[in-house]
Amino acid sequence: MVDVGGTAVPYRPPVVRAVTGADIRAALVAGLDDFRAAPAYGLFFGAVYALGGVLLVAAVTVLHMPWLGYPLAAGFALVGPFVAVGLYEVSRRIEAAAPLSWAGVLGAVWAQRGREFSWLAFVTLFVFLIWMYQVRLLLALFLGFKSFASFAGFLTVIFTTPEGLMFLAVGHVVGAALSIAVFSLTVVSFPLLLDRDVDFVTAMITSVKAVVTSPGPMLGWAAVVVVSLILAAIPMFLGLVIVLPVLGHTTWHLYRRLVAPEQG
Repeated sequence: MVDVGGTAVPYRPPVVRAVTGADIRAALVAGLDDFRAAPAYGLFFGAVYALGGVLLVAAVTVLHMPWLGYPLAAGFALVGPFVAVGLYEVSRRIEAAAPLSWAGVLGAVWAQRGREFSWLAFVTLFVFLIWMYQVRLLLALFLGFKSFASFAGFLTVIFTTPEGLMFLAVGHVVGAALSIAVFSLTVVSFPLLLDRDVDFVTAMITSVKAVVTSPGPMLGWAAVVVVSLILAAIPMFLGLVIVLPVLGHTTWHLYRRLVAPEQG
């Protein structure tokens, strides 16, 4: 039960609807339209995300741990939905024909710090830390505690030795499992928390239900997201300046198709 105006009413969890490949394509078109309608916001948040990736890779290079560059870049995609909250707000305002302003958009992002959004961000960052720890564990298991003078040397070892190829295979299997888990927990939950006053557990459950209800289209969308982020990260993360905003705006419109409007 929840209290509305002093009257207790039954709590209604968000209702999840099934989607098809056509819904995914329609959401992508709408996402592209939002990016074209407000490119400055998309480029800003995309640049922030790209800069974060560059700084992380630069940090491991300075610390003489170049072998962490690839797994760090791959795992960095896990925090994409968290960074895209500003893009969800832009799409929400465009949808409602509300005025767009930097103060309004950034203010909405800042306001999330005291809400359930912070807990969901913690979950996402925690999974990112698990990803990095399992990479270090697999390195120790398959390659020992070797040190590599350069990233090129690391690549030579993992692509030309049986131990390196096994590390690569197992690492990608584990990474795929973690990516699917994070995608299932966050594809709907981040925009849902921005849009409605629900707790983060309910948001994650709703997100998982959305994937389970439409497994084919949703896993297809997950594959598009992963491939897009990987390709965008190859040129020193520069592609993320464009790819992240498009994916972020698309996610908002996909959320609108997956979760039914609140009942009055």
